[in-house]
Amino acid sequence: MKRGEIRWYRFKKPDKKRPVLILTRSAAFEYLNEITVAPLTTTMRDIPTEIPLTKTDGLPQDCCINVDHIQTVSKNRIGSLIATLSEQKLMQVRDAVLFALGF
Repeated sequence: MKRGEIRWYRFKKPDKKRPVLILTRSAAFEYLNEITVAPLTTTMRDIPTEIPLTKTDGLPQDCCINVDHIQTVSKNRIGSLIATLSEQKLMQVRDAVLFALGF
């Protein structure tokens, strides 16, 4: 598991199993029981806090990372690998997180 990976995560009801992007720095994983993630969604609104993804990014369908809904979740509930983002996409995520947090 490392930063930039998109993996499955099962949220508590009423939510469902959905892909999440791991945001926590990789070097911290061995020390943490929880990590920070951003959920992916197929509901796209074309706003600065969403990063669009397509099949070229390794996803089965068009979707986006929604950094307005960053969460800290149990590391033990992180599931299998779906895709790993490119450095270019990770820079877009960084910019969107900074925008979302008002920095």
